[in-house]
Amino acid sequence: MGRETKKSRGITYAASGVDIDAASRSVELIKGKAAATFRPEVLTEIGAFAGLFQLSGYKEPVLVSSVDGVGTKVKIAIALHRHDTIGIDLVNHCVNDIFTCGAEPLFFLDYLAMGKLVPEMVESVVSGLARACSNVGCALIGGETAEMPGLYAAGDYDLAGFIVGVVEKGKILDNSSIEAGDAILGLPSSGMHTNGYSLVRSIFDVDRGGSAALDVFYPELGRTLGEELLEPHRCYFPMLKPVLSCGAGVEGEEREEPAIKGIAHITGGGLIDNVARIIPRGAAALFRSDTWPVLPVFRLIQERGNVGREEMYRVFNMGIGMVIICSLSRVDEIVASVPEAILIGEVVEGKGKERVIIS
Repeated sequence: MGRETKKSRGITYAASGVDIDAASRSVELIKGKAAATFRPEVLTEIGAFAGLFQLSGYKEPVLVSSVDGVGTKVKIAIALHRHDTIGIDLVNHCVNDIFTCGAEPLFFLDYLAMGKLVPEMVESVVSGLARACSNVGCALIGGETAEMPGLYAAGDYDLAGFIVGVVEKGKILDNSSIEAGDAILGLPSSGMHTNGYSLVRSIFDVDRGGSAALDVFYPELGRTLGEELLEPHRCYFPMLKPVLSCGAGVEGEEREEPAIKGIAHITGGGLIDNVARIIPRGAAALFRSDTWPVLPVFRLIQERGNVGREEMYRVFNMGIGMVIICSLSRVDEIVASVPEAILIGEVVEGKGKERVIIS
């Protein structure tokens, strides 16, 4: 008798949890959305190994870069099966960060990692990225979508982004001219933006309660907790760009002294840690907390979690998403150009190590 042999089928990549076909389909679904953000300087198509961007029109260009994520806000999006705004959060956060130096966004790349690749979910996330990029004239030049079943559970994902912008060397905001007597203006936030979500999830027991905890309607919010927590991170670039490039927004009027001396993006660390980053030694930022309305969501968090006042101002933006420092003589000009700007404090002479004081 002859020996019977069996033809070995072998294990496939798909059987181990990575679906190459799903990855290809995801790329096809997002190609058009990314291409719609392209500027004339983009020289490559989506799908190339690298993105090319031809820089032109600047005398002394300085490239400005930043990388960030959206933290555990992703957990809220996953629990509510709403993925079309998380990309907006990421882009706006990154744009605000580089704008603190005075930079205009040029191009953006994202990194999306999933436990199981779902093309429709990828499309939803990228739609938010593309929408936010289009709003500020930033090209979504490329990205990476990774399927990693051994690292993430099915349905889970994480999102990070990398942005590159540019500013003329002579127009970099370096905070060096900030001094005692300067005014501090605040721009209202739209909510929590992208920080403090781990604390909030703990206070409201979101991880255990899931969508049920997020679907609770709170009269003081005027909507459900989930809707409040998914409110997109606000972008301040469109409203502030005219002020930064032309005095206080008067077209064609160039000023030797910039209208704005320094900008702080209020992210993780709240008002206390972020504003301290731009205040020079020997000075302090004095905030008058009764000059702006604290958003209802922060009052709710403080009451439900019995969170201390200092902790609130160190974790959350408390209703102020961006801080501007300018000479007192320029306040009226800036407020005229940016009506949402509120005078919320001043730079004072420092006493001791305290760089930020909340009165």
